[in-house]
Amino acid sequence: MAVPVQHVSCPPFMDQRPGTSGLRKKVRRFAEPHYLAMFVQAIFDGVGELKGSTIALGGDGRYFNREASAIILRMAAAHGIARIVVGQGGILSTPAVSNIIRARGLKGGIILSASHNPGGPEGDFGIKYNVGNGGPAPESVTEAIFALSQRLTGYDILPESAGSIDLDRLGTQQLGPLSVEVVDPVADYAALMEKLFDFGRMRAWLKTNRILFDAMHAVTGPYATEILVRRLGAPASSVINAVPKPDFGNHHPDPNPAHAEELMARLWAADAPALGAASDGDGDRNMILGPKLAVTPSDSLAVLAANATLVPGYAKGIRGVARSMPTSRAADVVAQALGIESFETPTGWKFFGNLLDADRVTLCGEESYGTGSDHVREKDGLWAVLFWLDLLAATGKTVPSILAAHWARFGRHYYSRHDYEALESAKANDIMGDLRKRLPDLRGRHGIELADDFRYQDPIDGSVSEKQGVRLVFADGGRLVLRLSGTGTEGATLRLYIERFEPKTGRLDLEPREALADLIALAEELIGIKRLSGRRQPDVVT
Repeated sequence: MAVPVQHVSCPPFMDQRPGTSGLRKKVRRFAEPHYLAMFVQAIFDGVGELKGSTIALGGDGRYFNREASAIILRMAAAHGIARIVVGQGGILSTPAVSNIIRARGLKGGIILSASHNPGGPEGDFGIKYNVGNGGPAPESVTEAIFALSQRLTGYDILPESAGSIDLDRLGTQQLGPLSVEVVDPVADYAALMEKLFDFGRMRAWLKTNRILFDAMHAVTGPYATEILVRRLGAPASSVINAVPKPDFGNHHPDPNPAHAEELMARLWAADAPALGAASDGDGDRNMILGPKLAVTPSDSLAVLAANATLVPGYAKGIRGVARSMPTSRAADVVAQALGIESFETPTGWKFFGNLLDADRVTLCGEESYGTGSDHVREKDGLWAVLFWLDLLAATGKTVPSILAAHWARFGRHYYSRHDYEALESAKANDIMGDLRKRLPDLRGRHGIELADDFRYQDPIDGSVSEKQGVRLVFADGGRLVLRLSGTGTEGATLRLYIERFEPKTGRLDLEPREALADLIALAEELIGIKRLSGRRQPDVVT
């Protein structure tokens, strides 16, 4: 017997514009009656015809993940979607969702995550839609979703009496007309990694060397345990904070030196492992460490590009490399040396999708600890860790020696990011606006040869993205970049990026703080974030 569809009338919510990576708000906002459902209705109506199709569903396991999954499944059934592939427990890492969409030829997928943002009842929640190529919905789709969210008058859903899905039971279940396949969240992803990397070589390396991976009580715990421990033979103690928790163990699941304190302490100890690494809430970011050394994400991308042919999945070479505009230009130097294309895009992984689909690039990266390749259409934290592990096994070198050799060949891009978090939105916008007004006057001062507000025209489809961050580029290769972040949930975050290029014949052994001191002082003189915001220092320095 057909299950009746319930239409729930509701006025639109006016604060549902997606940011850099979907809609992110506090858990308490998403938990308000109808809030999540109205945005899901906008997704279902705004991404193209979904009736009769199959989509994926998964999240990072944060607080409200199960409740949100239940609502989405009942709405999918009401919308006429034929089948949903969902991770056991409602859990799938973001790169795993991308892989499932691509490998199974799905229409798209819904990802429940606020990425590296804190979890728990007082933390953050998020939702985004990925399209058929496995990547985040492009701006044309997210803008369509937002436009619909502003004029919807209600949503369709199966009543609770229609039943529910046991997300912990593998196999296919039925919810009204909807088939729900609950799958092992790790199996397909682990199989893909075995195709890209030399597991035998890494297994041999791990017999005489140690790795320490911090899963940060987030989604990559089960993935790292399966791959590093069960398939590669590392001791179980090689994965710390391995059990996903709704509040991430009351920690901030952001893989950077400021938040991975236990991992950093272990890598700075006398008996440090050869390789340290961490991933974030939904598994798409990574941090790479060696003994007493943190590899910047910009350097990591450049090193992977320069050494890609040592890894089976990239043995034939890479077609090109792309980076977000704030990311250092280290990868550009490698691309030029290799004779391949390089691209500079706005922040947001969705901007890499067209380049990947058009086979213009193979590797992509962002300074915000995101690295990936054409194997999926998302950044991929554990993939990056395995890439570094395979490089160590292939070369017999250490992380510090790989970096030293890289800088000796290509020069070094000293780099740092200063985050000013939870500023009053009006004040942050005033700081950006004031700088934009003064751009014409800054050209030619202090060796500045380019002062602009980054504008990106996609080389594949011609779409244009304006006001993607202010750039001050110096004649000696240095840069200052200022942009408003689109991933926070309270107030505004200003990010200041400082970059100095040192040629291979220069000083390659300086501490970044020392190397960048003059540029940091100049940034305050030219932009005045501390003076205008009243802050004495950044909240986070990476």
